[in-house]
Amino acid sequence: MDSGYYAACQGMRSQSQALEQIANNLANVNTTGYLRAEPSFHALLASSPRGVSGPLNRVMNDFNTLSDTQLDLSSGNLQKTGNPLDLGIEGPGFFVVKTGAGMLYTRDGHFEVSTKGQLTTEAGDLVLNEQNLPIQAPTGEISISPDGTVSSAGAVAGKLRVVEFAPGAALAAMGNSLYSAPEKQAQVAVNSSVRQGMLAASNVDPVAAVVGLLTVQRNHEMLQRALSVFYGNFNQIAADELPRV
Repeated sequence: MDSGYYAACQGMRSQSQALEQIANNLANVNTTGYLRAEPSFHALLASSPRGVSGPLNRVMNDFNTLSDTQLDLSSGNLQKTGNPLDLGIEGPGFFVVKTGAGMLYTRDGHFEVSTKGQLTTEAGDLVLNEQNLPIQAPTGEISISPDGTVSSAGAVAGKLRVVEFAPGAALAAMGNSLYSAPEKQAQVAVNSSVRQGMLAASNVDPVAAVVGLLTVQRNHEMLQRALSVFYGNFNQIAADELPRV
């Protein structure tokens, strides 16, 4: 009885966390460069304080917890804007930018030219080249080729650093479509191309997200009903047994 009660409590907590994550995905369905986060779960084995755990204990106390989230690295659709400083990545690549929190990665290619003539993000973070240095935007009409080369009237100003990550890489969301990862995990992009005048949309499927949201809500409601049953049983046991003590 106690094991089932605590398992239901933990299940409700996990479903509440999953609900928040799915809701956050839905809130960013129109955020440029946003990557969908998928909740992942693991089992928490509750053993006795002395570490003694028998077969029955392992079966009854295999509680479900939200362990972490995994980023879906699949590409969102490219949306045409016509702005020459809007850059979309076709494929799984990321731009590399220098922020106050260090070197981060983004698929949001809505770039600008700063007062210093450097290519920056909308938030003012520097966009880096292959040598991890800021890119000095050329004067005149800017042209950016699929391999990330920045030029104007045939004069090359630099080449954008575009990287890719292997499946299962330890990317972490930092907000504003920025992601962090160990530098050694960033690989030279071989399956990505830069598209000028376009932006990469969020990879959130709104229909699938709504279905997931409803599923989690129903799971939460079922666990809530289970808790009510356990609570009623506890009260009945207390009413029947305590007078005999």
